[in-house]
Amino acid sequence: MDKESAAHWTILASPPGEPWSGRARYAAAMHFHQRGEMQADVLEIFRYLARLDHEDPVTALRRYHIGADWAARIEAARR
Repeated sequence: MDKESAAHWTILASPPGEPWSGRARYAAAMHFHQRGEMQADVLEIFRYLARLDHEDPVTALRRYHIGADWAARIEAARR
């Protein structure tokens, strides 16, 4: 993973709750989407939660049964 993607990955895997963290996660998700690595429906979850800093995108991905690979990767990075 290149340095830019690594920086975005750190943001994407950040836990919910910090002010502006939802917007930061959405911006990081957009990076991966633009590179063709993230599907549009997964990106949409991050867009939807961009203003909801306390909501965990992993929970939403699982709730809507999309992006299981992204949810697993994010959870693993948080450990």
